[in-house]
Amino acid sequence: MASTHRHTTQAWLFLAPALLLLALFSFWPVGFGSYLAFTDYSLVRPTSWVGLANFRYIFDNEMFVTGLLNSLLFLLVVPFTQVGALALAVLVNQRLPGIALFRAAFYVPVVTTVSVVGIMWGFMFHEQGALNYALQTLRLVNAPVGWLSDDALALFAVMFVTLWRGLGWYMVMYLAALQAIPSDMREAAVLDGANRWQMFWKITVPVLRPTIALCSILSVLAALKAYQEVDVLTQGGPMNSTFTALYYAYDQGLKHLKLPRALAASMVVSLCCVGIALLCLRYLKPGRR
Repeated sequence: MASTHRHTTQAWLFLAPALLLLALFSFWPVGFGSYLAFTDYSLVRPTSWVGLANFRYIFDNEMFVTGLLNSLLFLLVVPFTQVGALALAVLVNQRLPGIALFRAAFYVPVVTTVSVVGIMWGFMFHEQGALNYALQTLRLVNAPVGWLSDDALALFAVMFVTLWRGLGWYMVMYLAALQAIPSDMREAAVLDGANRWQMFWKITVPVLRPTIALCSILSVLAALKAYQEVDVLTQGGPMNSTFTALYYAYDQGLKHLKLPRALAASMVVSLCCVGIALLCLRYLKPGRR
């Protein structure tokens, strides 16, 4: 009994530094920020409780509603990211000459800073940029397309950049899961006469189900929290067509110094993240068929 108590104490002592850092830089900011979302906090006057006034304001604000709808529309990138990442993982899992180079190449966008990515894709999407030049050369379009200047296309262009950056990250996770599949399972399937397609659906996908659930949840959270690509490429334009809910929080909090409204918007985004993540867990958890 004394030994168990000593081991428990040692465990808590080892955890204490990490828990202290989490308390200072995660739990306290989240808790205090949640409280301020229900106040009229200001740097120049006393703070008072206003209840749901900030939430009523943001939901009556057309810009936030547009941003929230755009954030939900951003979820369209999730299935394309996951299917593309899984396909890439299967591809680079082959034992081919130079395959390590391809793995590194697919991962490069992940470690590239958003500012560099934004500058690069800004040139690509420019009306006189490389993308329009290629499309016009191939005679697929007659005039330059305003990828970032057309309010009907700008959000999808930003979504494509998010997709491009995320493929490598999820590819690595799927690749690790693929390489952890026991070889005897594949050998048994081959002896039973299964072809590649049957092996993929009957062995690979069921074994990867926990990884698929994890990657889907992470991808959903990343899509709902889309901010960096928007800030670098469009700053919410044109005509607020790329305004997301989190960018609205940034706009209110840092540009207009309306911190309680920004925190209320952030809380709404957080609740959406939690709700959709729970749905993903419900329908993608490993034990579900």
